[in-house]
Amino acid sequence: MEKTGSYHGLALKAVAVSFGILGGLGGLVHGVGELLQDPAKPAGVFIASWAEGPIARYFDGDPAITVIPDMLWTGLLALLVSVTIMVWSAAFLERRNGGAALIVLSILLLLVGGGVGPPTLALFAGIAALGIHLPHRWWRNHLDANARRFFAAVWPYLFGLCLANGIFNVVGHVVAAYFFAPVNGAIFLYSFLLSVPLLLVSMVTGMAFDLERNPESPLQKGDLHH
Repeated sequence: MEKTGSYHGLALKAVAVSFGILGGLGGLVHGVGELLQDPAKPAGVFIASWAEGPIARYFDGDPAITVIPDMLWTGLLALLVSVTIMVWSAAFLERRNGGAALIVLSILLLLVGGGVGPPTLALFAGIAALGIHLPHRWWRNHLDANARRFFAAVWPYLFGLCLANGIFNVVGHVVAAYFFAPVNGAIFLYSFLLSVPLLLVSMVTGMAFDLERNPESPLQKGDLHH
């Protein structure tokens, strides 16, 4: 496996793997709904992933975007890209360009009916993965040491909250629709909107956590003066 240097970002990897898998799982939900519909041409670029059933009733059909002029192929491609994202996130993020590949896959998922929320989660996962092996020297030199230690200390709690919210959003809306109806869909919309700042904060504090776990070597310090 190709890596960039000896620096290893455990926290950023945790964010990337977790939300890459969650993004792929969310895409699967959209793909299944699209496969269950008639294999006809969509009315437009904006579609409802689910045409009937509890998800259609309580979540406006789980809206999605597709550039594929057939619902059957939209569903198949959404499933294929979703599974690829999950496998890539679980096993290949530490490869060279692993994060960039996940970003490309998240954009592809958006365009083939994988919804809006799942590709967004996968996109943030890809951005986090870009920093797994970066030494973040600018942050090390400009972030106050006390602030860095504080951010590192709070990262596990913020990440736990972020992950719980992500699971609630991706898995919870399906469980709620089928087992706890009627459902107020707005709760899950707010959960998704909350996931964006939570992910950003988890990535920033995670970077501080990784900096604390990867003390700068004397050789690296000397490199800064060249």
